[in-house]
Amino acid sequence: MSSVRLLALAGSTREGSYNQRLADLAASAGAASGIHVTPLSLARYDLPLYSDALERSAFPEAALALKAELAAHDGFLIATPEHNGSIPAVLKNAIDWASRPTGDESLVALTAFRGKVAGLMSASPSPFGGLRALAHLRQILSTIQTLVVTEQVAVPAAHLAFEGAALKEELPRQLLNGLVRRTAQVAAALKP
Repeated sequence: MSSVRLLALAGSTREGSYNQRLADLAASAGAASGIHVTPLSLARYDLPLYSDALERSAFPEAALALKAELAAHDGFLIATPEHNGSIPAVLKNAIDWASRPTGDESLVALTAFRGKVAGLMSASPSPFGGLRALAHLRQILSTIQTLVVTEQVAVPAAHLAFEGAALKEELPRQLLNGLVRRTAQVAAALKP
């Protein structure tokens, strides 16, 4: 699996984000298993809200850079917060920009997503651990031709679940390690 390249990102740009901590833990778990995982922070990309007019007049450089980063990897480890029962706007906006055709691509090329694999996770202060956001993210990614592994990690009571950057409980740590390994296995199996 050393040839598999995964990208770990959080759908949050908040300082001290529980989901950024979860994405960082996934990247560390991958590295410990010999899997190449690149951490990515959406805060690095100054993305305007997606609009058709902006896409046609001046496709943002930040959107091109994000799309290129996603396209260069075999899969994704995505940690999403839950905002009002769904994924946050910053994550949806990033997906929307990266899914748009550029250059001479056709409308359905989806070069950043088609044939890729995603492992999903969420940490939330709620007792449900972001399960509704995970369901929405699964649907969105499936629509843009990304295979989402069946395993997922939901960390409830996130404000109590972490000790520094680490998860306190053994079960979520084991689930996270399993999610990272499964995502890499499926990505390896799909590689041409």
